[in-house]
Amino acid sequence: MSHERRDFLRGVGALALGGMTGGGSRRPDVGAGVGAVVFDAFTLLDFRPLPATAERLFPGHGGRFQELFQTRLFEYGWLRVLGGQYRDFEGLSADAFRYASATLKLTPSTGETREYLETLTQLPAWPEAVGVLTELRAAGLGLAFLSNFTPRMLAAAGRRTGLDRLMDPPLSTDAVRSYKPDPRAYQLAAEAFRLPRERIAFVAHAGWDAAGAGWFGYRTYWINRAGISSEELGVSPVATLPSLSPLPGALAGAR
Repeated sequence: MSHERRDFLRGVGALALGGMTGGGSRRPDVGAGVGAVVFDAFTLLDFRPLPATAERLFPGHGGRFQELFQTRLFEYGWLRVLGGQYRDFEGLSADAFRYASATLKLTPSTGETREYLETLTQLPAWPEAVGVLTELRAAGLGLAFLSNFTPRMLAAAGRRTGLDRLMDPPLSTDAVRSYKPDPRAYQLAAEAFRLPRERIAFVAHAGWDAAGAGWFGYRTYWINRAGISSEELGVSPVATLPSLSPLPGALAGAR
């Protein structure tokens, strides 16, 4: 570990502990450093088994199926929130699965449907996730999922991967019956950690999520593993990273 990173971690740990102990309702200094880091689920959970499962179940159609499923999954969430017809993420996943299947004229069995949807709750952690979380936790930082996943999905993922031993209780947008980028969804982290938004770093998987967190006022770091183009939404992340590994150094560089 570099001298710069070691000094940063000591300093940010002291700031975090000072803000979180000894009278938790005391408002921390807005000008202080990061006190908590919150993660979209797909920044910590490796999503690659999803397209692999789709291709195995639907040979020759896996890529297109995954594209249709993913697009409708998020569109349905946003449309339902706008229309006042909330449905949780597990329900949306089933709806998106049926849509993708019908569009491609596929007729999956009950078992195939269950197998694909259960893949969402059985994703492994990215290889570097434990090491990065261990390093940030050693600094005294608050760490949590902030995800559209349901509480059941997040709890299962945390137990299975062991990430729950390194993190605070997960934050599901189901608590506000909405989805990111609704400001109410991002507010969950500020309330859970009792920190002003300027002291929270948000780690995004999707470019639109990075933009939403930036609009809200979080210091946003985009894990852009696929190297896709940035969204044109009038706000940029503090840093765009190819994986989680550079995150502690990126946080140090933002000091």
